[in-house]
Amino acid sequence: MSGRLVHIGSAVVDFVYRIDALPAPGTEKTASSFAQVAGGGFNMMVAASRTGMKVAFGGQLGSGPNGDFLRAALAAEGIATLTPASTMMDSGNCVAMISGDAERTFVSWPGAESVLSLGMMAPIRVAPGDWVFASGYTLSYVGSRDALADWIEALPAEIPFVFDPTPVISDIPRTILDRVLARTSWLSCNIVEAAEIAGAGDVEAIAARLLSNHSPSAEGVVIRAGAKGCFVRLADGTAQAVPGFKVAAVDTNGAGDTHIGAFVSALSRGVPPVEAARYANAAAALSVTRHGGSSAPTDQEIQTFLGHYDRLTTVHSRKQEAHF
Repeated sequence: MSGRLVHIGSAVVDFVYRIDALPAPGTEKTASSFAQVAGGGFNMMVAASRTGMKVAFGGQLGSGPNGDFLRAALAAEGIATLTPASTMMDSGNCVAMISGDAERTFVSWPGAESVLSLGMMAPIRVAPGDWVFASGYTLSYVGSRDALADWIEALPAEIPFVFDPTPVISDIPRTILDRVLARTSWLSCNIVEAAEIAGAGDVEAIAARLLSNHSPSAEGVVIRAGAKGCFVRLADGTAQAVPGFKVAAVDTNGAGDTHIGAFVSALSRGVPPVEAARYANAAAALSVTRHGGSSAPTDQEIQTFLGHYDRLTTVHSRKQEAHF
């Protein structure tokens, strides 16, 4: 595999509490467990790295205990850090509450990752074969959005740029969002985020408008639908729903990040987009069967999962044919 994934985003420390259900206003809950883990953009980077892609982090980390924690976590995954630590502040954090139905609720506090400048990003050098990724979180911060949008627009034309608008899309000024979408090579989002950009409608119509009206130079768009899988539309008009995999979910935190990381990793080694989307569906399915946002599987685990699923499907089809 050639090139790298250069992640220009936000890595934060997650404080994860597991509870049976969210507390009602004015009440208190006792968590069944607590963990401090690396989160935010870290989850997407881990998914790409574990599936075989070389990864480098080009966002900013802090100079306090949170930044130290994140640097150690990145190093443990073999992910290089391209920029110096902030001398002004520590990295931010996020409180994640995971309820008994595997859903999650977040409260975030921005830190060093929310302040980017072109000078701070000067050490980042992209080369032919590299892929670049950014998310809506970094574009939602007042202290980073303008510099990041400028940096993205200045990327060489041959460098693929992948964008995930994230749930904070409504916090991104439309002028900034439009500039980034215009440079996007691959857009990955859920249906709510897609409709926020392109307006309401069925998934096929929304995907078509995303490409024609908002990202006309993109190769394609992926609209994620959780356990149902995703919908892929390509610039040539090809469109296909890619079914998900039924698993027993215990924690959906990081599933979208895992999907994007695995999808980009597959694309970077020449896997066709629809096949890459199925690969990403499998990666996300495996991730939700494990606790923790950075629960992305390895390439071998995904291949084993897909092989087992395909064998079961073949056996089931033969039984149906024999019965008929």
